[in-house]
Amino acid sequence: MKNRKIDPLTTALAWIAIVVVAGPMIALLAKVPYSHLFSQLQSGHSLTAVVLSLWTSALALIAVTVLGVPLAWWLTHGNQRLAGVIRPIVLAPIALPPTVAGLALLGLLSRRGLIGTFIYSQTGWQMPFTQSAVIFTGIFIGLPFMVLIAESGFTSLPREIEDAATIDRATGSQLFRLIAIPQARSSIITGAALAWARILGEFGATMMFAGSLPGVTQTWSMQIYQELDLNPDAAYALSLILLAIALAIVVILRRPLREAFSR
Repeated sequence: MKNRKIDPLTTALAWIAIVVVAGPMIALLAKVPYSHLFSQLQSGHSLTAVVLSLWTSALALIAVTVLGVPLAWWLTHGNQRLAGVIRPIVLAPIALPPTVAGLALLGLLSRRGLIGTFIYSQTGWQMPFTQSAVIFTGIFIGLPFMVLIAESGFTSLPREIEDAATIDRATGSQLFRLIAIPQARSSIITGAALAWARILGEFGATMMFAGSLPGVTQTWSMQIYQELDLNPDAAYALSLILLAIALAIVVILRRPLREAFSR
C-alpha cells in the first residue's frame, strides 16, 4: 500500500502520541536490572506472587470463557430489547474505576453484602480476603472483554450459514456448538487473550476485595507495588515480564484485534 500524504501538523501530533505511549515503556526497559534479572524475580515473595497470579488468572479465564461465550451468543440472538438493557450492564466493568469495582464486590459478597450476608450466616465463611476473592475479581473484570470480542465475532457470521443449518433442522444448541463457535473461534481466542491479560494485571479491585496477604492474595501487580519501596530492581524486573506478555499478546493478535474493533 502506498503511503498517503499527511500534513505536518497531523504528523507532529501523531509522533507526540507515540512518544506519550512508548516513552514510559522505554523508560521501564531502561531501568530493568538485566545483570541480575533472574535473582530479582526470585527475591522475597516475588515468585510466589507470580505463581499465584498465573493459576488464579487461569481459573478465572476458564470461568470467563464458559460464561462469556454463551452470553455473547445470547446477546446477538436472544431478545434484542432485553439484550439492549443487559449489554451496557455487562460491559460496564470495562470503564468502571477499579476502586468502585472492588467496593461493588464487597457490597455483594462481604459478610454484610447482599449475598455474602446469607452465605456467612449459613456457613460462617466469607469470600473477601481469600484466594476465591482473587479469582472472582478476575471473572468480574475479565468477562466484559470476552463478551465484547466474542459478540463481535458472532455478529459477523454469514447469515447464510445459520439459515442453512436451520433448514437442515439443526437445534439451537447444535447451531451454537457446532457452527457458531468454530466459525467465531478467532474472536473467542482474541477475547480470551485480552481477558487474561486484564485479569493478570488487575490491581485496584483485587486490593480492595481480596487484600494483599503475602502468599495468600498478594498478586503479581501487588508485589510490584510493594517492591517499589523495598526493592525497586525487583519491581522493574517483575514489570518487564508483564510488559513482555502485553506486547506479545498485541503483536500475535494484531490482525484479529483490528478485525474485531473494525466491525
